[in-house]
Amino acid sequence: MDPSSSKRAQNRIDVAIIGAGPCGLAAAIAAGEAGLDATLFDRGCVVQSIVDYPMYMTFFSTLERLEIGGVPFVVAESKPTRREALSYYRAIAARHALDVRQYEDVVSILRADSGFRLDTRTRAGEERQTLAAGVVVATGALGYPNRLAVPGGDAEKVHHRFREAHPYFDQDVLVVGGGSSAVEAALALYRAGARVTIVHFEDRFDPGVKPWLLPDITNRIEAGEIGIRWKARVIEVREDIVLLRGEANVTPEELPNDWIFAMTGWRPDHSLLHALGVRTDPDTGKPEHDPETMETNVPGIFVAGVITAGFDANKIFIENGRHHGPAIVRALVSSRT
Repeated sequence: MDPSSSKRAQNRIDVAIIGAGPCGLAAAIAAGEAGLDATLFDRGCVVQSIVDYPMYMTFFSTLERLEIGGVPFVVAESKPTRREALSYYRAIAARHALDVRQYEDVVSILRADSGFRLDTRTRAGEERQTLAAGVVVATGALGYPNRLAVPGGDAEKVHHRFREAHPYFDQDVLVVGGGSSAVEAALALYRAGARVTIVHFEDRFDPGVKPWLLPDITNRIEAGEIGIRWKARVIEVREDIVLLRGEANVTPEELPNDWIFAMTGWRPDHSLLHALGVRTDPDTGKPEHDPETMETNVPGIFVAGVITAGFDANKIFIENGRHHGPAIVRALVSSRT
């Protein structure tokens, strides 16, 4: 098919929001309440980032800090599960009748008359164009994983997301990292019958580990039920072993290995921002923006949510990122007067 024949020009809208996570949804709700036409685009589904969380995860945040759109988040426990969060944000999208283009990838953004043109592609391959006066980039922090830069580090057995533990029963599993995601994965894998070893380049777990996890992981390590290699790093991945080097060891240690979970963090995808001329700090990864309006150095282009924190995704969460949308909308409305 001729690509030009499958393009469909969309009506002009006030604001296009790239990313249908909680912060993107909050921005769309704020836009609607201000009388602005808003459309969300996401290469995945609504709150795809939460879909990618471990299946049995419990949020660290309390219910009221996850609420958006003025809709109470009501469940039995004080800290919701992943499943409850998915249900809540689906209900939010439906209740506010948000225009969400799921599985529609934004390929490029170009300047157009008095605004921008978004070129998008659906999962079926249909190419579309949308004109918007303003654009909000709320694509989160999970653009690219921090891969193991060692021989074999890109092997199929190396994973950067942990979903569930059952497939790894009776397997030798190495967990790389010392944050909450690494600890949660290690505990779940151990309880599913995997033989688990953690390797971390520090001599203790990260300060931000969820407090209720620390006694559990400490007890498992002290009992010898989960192995630990402090101040050590992976230096090579092979088919059935992994090589580690500790700070004080000259000779690498060989461990039997079937799977590796490299819970080493992610970096945001800045490609759309850079193509538009938005500057990002090379050291922090933070897009240049006005914290009062969230507008970048390119007029009409805004950022919202975790992407505003650059490489340090632990600085922005749903709790504070949900407030970016109203700030953006106030700036958009004031620009019209």
